[in-house]
Amino acid sequence: MDLRVTNEQKHFKMTPEINSVKSADENIRLRKAAQDFESLFTSMMLKSMTQTTEGLFGGEDSYGGDFFSTIFENEISSEISKGKGIGIADFIFKKLESQNLLKNRSEEILNKTEKFLDKKEEIKIFNNLENIPVVKPSKNSLQRLSKYDHLIDEASSVYGVDKNLIRSVILTESAANEKALSKAKAKGLMQLMDPTAKDMGVNNIWDPRENILGGTKYLAQMLRQYNGDLKLTLASYNAGPGNVEKFNGIPPFEETKNYITRVLGYLNHLNG
Repeated sequence: MDLRVTNEQKHFKMTPEINSVKSADENIRLRKAAQDFESLFTSMMLKSMTQTTEGLFGGEDSYGGDFFSTIFENEISSEISKGKGIGIADFIFKKLESQNLLKNRSEEILNKTEKFLDKKEEIKIFNNLENIPVVKPSKNSLQRLSKYDHLIDEASSVYGVDKNLIRSVILTESAANEKALSKAKAKGLMQLMDPTAKDMGVNNIWDPRENILGGTKYLAQMLRQYNGDLKLTLASYNAGPGNVEKFNGIPPFEETKNYITRVLGYLNHLNG
């Protein structure tokens, strides 16, 4: 086997991902595997270097030379890797360990971020609603909405989102119909899409409590992402954060513009 190395670092950049903190026994096995790899790599180098001399024990004229060359090369490689070796085993082991620490550090940061998003703190919202016309909901939709007041209170307390904002979104999204299903397959009171519901930890999208908690959690995330800008938050809720980023503001969609006006109009009514 010819050993051709054009970039000595190339084969060590992609290493297996470590999913959890390793125990002492697992670390021992990991180091042993790294040493075995270095031994195999060293053996390949020796074989490549001795090909020009037809092996360590001569070529075709040597009785059993090819067999003894292989045995001797393997033994040399094994002994080299047991000591300090040529550094490959240590490089692999340290690389895997550093990836392990980085992954666990990332998980720790993610957990802290999720806890931050779940903190019971009021989110400050800024928007001038004076120029937004008041929109009065129908009596039937308000009656349906009143059944969920206790759930809206809970979601507001957990995620720090204004109660009337939650109510306004529900009225706009579904007219407080918990069985609402849009053409785009948005579901329930806050019209959650399946991927969003999953990201928000919603197990049963049709359950009013889970739907309201999931929708409110998403609102809270968007409010924080846009520093309390209500119009950008609502644009993101309706058209997706990707479109808000793409157009660097409210997307030029009539549906989204009407959506924002309607939610804010209901909010003006409820606040009045």
